[in-house]
Amino acid sequence: MQNDNQNHKRERLSSRLGFLLVSAGCAIGLGNIWRFPYITGKYGGAAFVLIYLICLLIIGLPILIMEFSIGRGGQKDIVGSYKALEKEGHKWHLIGYIQMLGCLILMMFYTSVTGWSITYAFYMVTGAMEGLSPEGVGNFFGSMLGNPQVMVLSLFITVFLGSLICFKGLQSGVEKSTKFMMSLLFIIMIILIIRAITLDGAIEGIKFYLLPDLGKIFNEGGAKSFLEVIYAAMGQAFFTLGLGVGSMTIFGSYIGKEKSITNESIIIVILDTSIAFLAGLIIFPACFAFGVNPGEGAGLAFVTLPNIFNSMPLPRLWGTLFFIFLSMASLTTVVAVFENLIAFTMSEFKMKRSLASVIVGIVVFVLALTTSLGFNVLSFIQPMGEGTSFLDLYDFILSYNLLELGGIYIVIFCVSKYGWGWDNFINEVDSGTGIKFPKSSRIYVTYILPLILFAFFIINYISKFS
Repeated sequence: MQNDNQNHKRERLSSRLGFLLVSAGCAIGLGNIWRFPYITGKYGGAAFVLIYLICLLIIGLPILIMEFSIGRGGQKDIVGSYKALEKEGHKWHLIGYIQMLGCLILMMFYTSVTGWSITYAFYMVTGAMEGLSPEGVGNFFGSMLGNPQVMVLSLFITVFLGSLICFKGLQSGVEKSTKFMMSLLFIIMIILIIRAITLDGAIEGIKFYLLPDLGKIFNEGGAKSFLEVIYAAMGQAFFTLGLGVGSMTIFGSYIGKEKSITNESIIIVILDTSIAFLAGLIIFPACFAFGVNPGEGAGLAFVTLPNIFNSMPLPRLWGTLFFIFLSMASLTTVVAVFENLIAFTMSEFKMKRSLASVIVGIVVFVLALTTSLGFNVLSFIQPMGEGTSFLDLYDFILSYNLLELGGIYIVIFCVSKYGWGWDNFINEVDSGTGIKFPKSSRIYVTYILPLILFAFFIINYISKFS
């Protein structure tokens, strides 16, 4: 392989645990904490969870395995790995630049929303929302979005933290900080779950969440409702792992061949799903205990839950813990995607990590200002029609286009004889001990999976603009 001579110089994660936690940290984020619970609430609780797990297994897991295998095979970021693995004269790596652009677009709005979580954690510590009425909490959130100083400061803090952690290095910065944040995240989750399930009336929320009621899918809306639930489950399975833009590829390049990639990918999917599942054990019991609709949308985290905390004894404590938890989950994703962007910049421009970290931080901050200011100073710009913001635009570009199309591209690259090729992919993915990739799935992976993703892409568009 053309870059074998450079392998001894390449940075490595210090341990298998580091790889698992950093990769899981990339996947774990807002999609687990607010999107999974409210979609589960909207589509029938436990019945939706069962369908979601199936979609995760047949759609999310294979693509995750492929992203890791490209990284471990190519020993670089997504662009560099395409270059290392593509056949001479082919230009697969050109799409890699678009995928890296997808990582940048993700940070152009994800850093702002992470800043909201950090800001809310501060407000909870200071008791700024304590005693507010439900309307007052809603107005408080609106005032925060409308305040350019607060929004820019929260964005700056997020970008600064992400850049600083990566600046300190792969092991000393990214790996060490992610281990700490993931450990803290689990501890806080357990505390919040104990509090939630011991609330009066919480048992109804637990039943809704854990006992499947297939009648909610089949009886209430018929076949149309069932297809809608499958579509939502597919979307969540794809969204939760952040697949399609090569964000996981870089971490594949940081590990050895001691364990098979399928083995490690299954563990990461379990970790990611566990966080989403445990988040539901916080949110559903609390919502049912206070008579709140758990399927009412993204405002669940920033409006509904603060109202619930205000109704509990020690509201400042529970609110602070929750938003520290939300901030940690978001920051692990920010750090992981920053590492992608920084590794790409280092490789593409032959740049030291320190300089690349500063440049990526500045670029992300400047571009993400459009999102932070899109709710106030730039609110007159409504890029997708009345009532929309830059956040809506960036989310549309990423979620409705780059993720699905990127996923199709990764699958075709791994299995096509014109790309990396099935045999090369299998040799790489099965290197090491542990669970092997099922060779019997070749027809499914080669023909059926890309068709499923393309159908999802078309349905997504129809749903968006119908």
